[in-house]
Amino acid sequence: MANSNNRSRRGSARRRPSYTTGAARRRNRRQLLVLFLFLGVILAGYAFSRCREQHINDVAVPGHYPDLERVMGAPASSVEKDYEGFRLSFNPQNKTPDWVAWELLGVETDGPFSRGNKFHQDREMFGCPDTKDYSNSGYDRGHLCPAADQKWSSKAMSDCFYMTNMAPQVHELNAGAWKTLEEKERIWAQRDSAIIIVAGPVYSAADNKRIGQAGVRVPGGFFKCLLAPYAPQPRAIAFVYDNARCPGNMSSYACSVDEVEELTGFDFFSSLPDEIEDKVESVYSFTEWNQ
Repeated sequence: MANSNNRSRRGSARRRPSYTTGAARRRNRRQLLVLFLFLGVILAGYAFSRCREQHINDVAVPGHYPDLERVMGAPASSVEKDYEGFRLSFNPQNKTPDWVAWELLGVETDGPFSRGNKFHQDREMFGCPDTKDYSNSGYDRGHLCPAADQKWSSKAMSDCFYMTNMAPQVHELNAGAWKTLEEKERIWAQRDSAIIIVAGPVYSAADNKRIGQAGVRVPGGFFKCLLAPYAPQPRAIAFVYDNARCPGNMSSYACSVDEVEELTGFDFFSSLPDEIEDKVESVYSFTEWNQ
């Protein structure tokens, strides 16, 4: 009987590993199935993320519309130049820029570099006036690309004080409505992550006044065209001010980009797809911009 019991226990002992191995295999299969399902979910999520990223890359997001600062239609005698943080077309006959364009990122609206630079002549640009040409003229050296947009870089701050970036501006405009618009632009850049800004003087046949030894031509007004290409729905707006004190609400000076193109003869934001360019340049909403 003892031997029989021993055999029975030995038999049970021999059968038990077989039972344990089968259970382990089933557990392993379940674990592998869960692992594959988990990996499948991860891969599906990654694939969806990549598809969404590709979709975003195909629409209006930063960096996917190159050369938004490009402006077409300047006189053949004008010279374009890229500075740190902005580009411009300088008109040697007027001694002022035709236009100045830059992208203002939300993160660039503040920085460690304060306005401590002096105005200086760009000797590489034929026709660039000296800072003394504005002295005792009754006009400010009016920045087209403002110093407050260039606090992010020492070189950008220095470059924006080149006289190629200036035009004769009535002080009441420079320190009033023009400054107010510049302050709004920085708020809008923070809200929309970045905006494209193009600014310049407006000349008519009647604008014959010149100042300084260089003969800097005084404009009758100034324009700005703004584009928010990275907003969920890209939008644009423009402003035109007389070169004078401009009281009242900012909305009174707002207009469409198309109207400024007709006024100046320039073509703005031409690198946008035609269907987007046509839409954003033909309409504007100050309320939408200022909300």
